[in-house]
Order: sequence, then structure tokens, then C-alpha cells
Amino acid sequence: MKFQAALLALCLSGSSAFAPQTLNHRSSALYASPNPPPFQPGTKTPPPPPPPKSTVDPSTITNIWNEETAEAVQGSSLRTWSFMSNAVERVQVLMKTEGRPLNADVELWQGPDNSPQKMSVYLEDGDDRTFSAIIESPRGSNTVAIRNTANLEFPLLTTVEPDILNGQTPPLAAASRELVQKRGKVVQGGAIMTYPFDPTVQKVSIVMKTDGRPLNARLELLQGPNNNKQVVDVYTEDGMERPFIIILDTPGTGNVVRIINTSTVEFPLTATVEPFLIENFTGEDALSQGQGSLQRRALAGGDFFAPRVPR
Repeated sequence: MKFQAALLALCLSGSSAFAPQTLNHRSSALYASPNPPPFQPGTKTPPPPPPPKSTVDPSTITNIWNEETAEAVQGSSLRTWSFMSNAVERVQVLMKTEGRPLNADVELWQGPDNSPQKMSVYLEDGDDRTFSAIIESPRGSNTVAIRNTANLEFPLLTTVEPDILNGQTPPLAAASRELVQKRGKVVQGGAIMTYPFDPTVQKVSIVMKTDGRPLNARLELLQGPNNNKQVVDVYTEDGMERPFIIILDTPGTGNVVRIINTSTVEFPLTATVEPFLIENFTGEDALSQGQGSLQRRALAGGDFFAPRVPR
């Protein structure tokens, strides 16, 4: 009897070791978490925090030209701008004409015979669609060179400004800091991506970068079948350190942005193409111009483009 009683007491005391126990988050350092308690049925979950708003107002980019600081580059001539300060990390490059075509080569020089970034630019109308780009210039001793490859009858106006000018940051250089941080879509070597836009989109921001490999790409702005309004052939030695940033003017209807990765399949790139400035129509103006549906989409925050991959 004593042996049975002792065996029964031992079983009762050992059974508590296998009994389910509730985990105390406060008493265990391993499972301690600052998160709130688990969700209980019948209760409402708090809404997620809103995404951070952009600190750059796109409306400030509508007129970034300063005729007083613009310099003329005659046809078949070269003009350079040197920045020796290490504080200058990016340079804002603007080019336009008086309505004539624009053909120019833009290069970044860093040391003798070293051009880590090159661009070949063509604009059908340098007044209707200006060239606005950002060139990354880290580690100082950088020089931006612009060569007007057109004839003498086709001069161009250009403005090259650092990201720090009189203690202030130019609007385009300030916007580039947020554009680079956005996620993009991978474009494999030899692939083509197209992005059509609605007529309400007046400016488009484009960022192309890599994971540290070289970047070779061709950017085209089309308005109709095989009607190139703007073409930019870009080369970057390091697509992560010096991404390609540009803002295209897209006036009128039927605008399509086409990106061609001219490298081989071993060199993919990441492209981000988004509307940068959208024109606001009033109700009467939208109906008179046949833009009623576009206005409703703008008020509803709908998408203004859909990427397409050619078959």
C-alpha cells in the first residue's frame, strides 16, 4: 500500500510538467518583444501609418531656367565646368535651344583620360522639350564637359550648377535624392521596356542604376510610331555610384518612354519610370478638352501609365 501511494504521488507531481502552460512575455527575455499583445477576435486593428510624404514640390520644377546664368555653346565647340570641392556630390545639367534641334555630348571627367559617365543627347525641339539631368560627382576634382556636335547654325544654352549653390540646393538636385531611393523594375541585357503616359502627365522622372556593374542604355521619348522626340545614349562606369537621373518633358498626347538595355545579358539594370508633374484640370476645362475621365482618375489617385514588355 505504501508503495502504491508513493507511486501515485510521483505520477501526480510529474504530470504537471506536461501540462500546457501560457507563455509569459514579460518574464522571458528570449521572447520579449515591444509588439502589442496578439490580436483578439472582435477587436479592430489600428490602421497602418501613412507613408512619408515627399519633401520636394514638383511644381517648383516647372520653370528652373535662369537666363542670367545660362551660357551659350556654339556649334562644334566645347565648354567645361570644373568642381574641385569634395562637398559637391552631384551636378545639375540643363540644356535647351530656341526651338531648333539639339545634338550634344555630355561627359563627366575625373582625372586624365577618365570619363566615368558619358551621354549622347538628341532633342527634336530644344525649346518644347528641354534636357534636365543629374550627374553624380563624388570625391571631388570632377569636370562636366558639354560638346555641341551640331553645326554652327545650331547653338544651345546650358546651365551647370552644383547641388550646393549659395547655401541652397537647386530643386532638381534636391528631387534626385528621393528619386534614387525608389524601387524600380529590372531590365535584363538586350531587353526593351515601354511606358505610355496620359496627356495629363507633363514631366516624367527616370532613374536607371545597377548593382555596381557598368550601365549601357538607350532612352527614347516617342510620340507616334517611330517618331523620336528625344534620345539619350548613356554609359556609366558604375551604375550604383553614378546612377542616371533625368526628367523628361512630355507635352501633348501619345507620349511613350522606351528603355533599351544595350548591354549583354550579364549586365541588367534597374529602371524607375514615374510621373513627376501632372497637370491639374478644372471640371470645365477637363470636359471641354475631353479629359473628364482623366480628371476623375487624377482625383482618385489612379495609375497614369502601365509598363509594357514587347513580345
